[in-house]
Amino acid sequence: MGDDWKANLAAYFEETRIIQSSQRETLENFDQFCEFVAEPAFESLGEELEQFNIRSHIRRIKGRSIALQINFPGSRIDNFTYIILLPRNSLELKLRLLIKGRAGMRSALQSIEEPFLPELEQADVLKLEKSDLIQDLIEHLRSFNFSALTSPE
Repeated sequence: MGDDWKANLAAYFEETRIIQSSQRETLENFDQFCEFVAEPAFESLGEELEQFNIRSHIRRIKGRSIALQINFPGSRIDNFTYIILLPRNSLELKLRLLIKGRAGMRSALQSIEEPFLPELEQADVLKLEKSDLIQDLIEHLRSFNFSALTSPE
């Protein structure tokens, strides 16, 4: 057995270095995704929403999440928030989507978490077209609000 512990210790430090390197690379990729895909998509959608008297706000937590909050028409109260999350300590760009919304201005906030574009391969996240992201956001907005409008409660 002798010097095996030295090899085990060296392997441990090398494995730790690889994990930390992968985490840094994933954070960098997420920040690129936010800057070059998500923010421009959210800005374009926000400009279009203004034509319908709807305000929106982009919120970004570097290395953690990016969100578009959409208010009720003519109001400052948030109706719907689309949040793309990078799970903590991620080794790969496997993102999550958190949807928060209110059925009415006085309603409680509801939350749903799911995989972000599950059909999208991780390698293609940075290649995502902003129009595809906007389409996904609109589909979630439509689904949430139509469900709220037709709910018997």
